[in-house]
Amino acid sequence: MFNKLQSLFKELLDGHDLAHHTKQQPKLAIAALLCEVTAADHEQTTEELVAEQTMLSKLLEVTEEEATELLDNARQQAEQSVSLYDFTSQLRDLPREKRNQLIKAMWTVAYADGELDPIEESVIRKAAELIYVDHKDFVKTKLEVQESV
Repeated sequence: MFNKLQSLFKELLDGHDLAHHTKQQPKLAIAALLCEVTAADHEQTTEELVAEQTMLSKLLEVTEEEATELLDNARQQAEQSVSLYDFTSQLRDLPREKRNQLIKAMWTVAYADGELDPIEESVIRKAAELIYVDHKDFVKTKLEVQESV
């Protein structure tokens, strides 16, 4: 036990990520963030689920079947996760445009049922901060989605 604690402190001091993400899976992380928005208000509507799949297909340029499979896996990961960091930490190195597209997709899912729940907005805001999306881009994507609703 003491050796394990000593090892963890050494890793921390050496600057290692103690979350131990053994495998980077950005596609799964993107899908999980969309699932987090859908589940945020504890009411998953058909419109949100359709938007979730549509946006994932567009973002990742995958088929509907691939999107469905990714979303199924992502839901399981999201249920086991304790924070958004598990997913956002894998997405920080994405190009700026791709990160903005992800936030816009999250807004699209949130507005799919015709209303924005404050918890949905909170999830999107936190994700945007964690993947280093500028506040102006955060607001811009929100307004673009609002205008299209």
